[in-house]
Amino acid sequence: MSNQAADAVFDALGEPVRRRILELLHEGPTPVGRLAERLPVGRPAVSKHLRVLSNAGLIEHRSVGTRNLYLLAPGGVAIAQQWLVQTWDTALAAYAAEVSLAATAGQAATVGRAGGASQAGMAGQAGGASRADVSGPGHGKQQAPPPGPPQRETTKERP
Repeated sequence: MSNQAADAVFDALGEPVRRRILELLHEGPTPVGRLAERLPVGRPAVSKHLRVLSNAGLIEHRSVGTRNLYLLAPGGVAIAQQWLVQTWDTALAAYAAEVSLAATAGQAATVGRAGGASQAGMAGQAGGASRADVSGPGHGKQQAPPPGPPQRETTKERP
């Protein structure tokens, strides 16, 4: 998939009137006049929008007698879908790598604290400082959860 093809599709979809045309074409092949009746722009503007959508591969044109009908192109949004999937997969992979890295760092820190606590515990058993003596500020704190979507607090409002 070329970036130019995806750019053309997204450029075409960036205009609200063009998106509305695509919605109207979901109902089936439609002539320009009928589209213009249902849009806030005139027939010449509708024709220009149809040309942009056609050039992007989102719609097709068919002549039936003296009527020009426009319809959705099968697979017309496939380029946009492929681009979105590829982009989303890349973002998810980067997120998974960060979560994995944070989890690994969290495990290493837990192991390091457990090792220190065990040594302190042994020292306490041997007559040295007790566990209570080494559990001052900074010891026994819970680690922050790995990065992720923020947790929303839900509160029920009473009427």
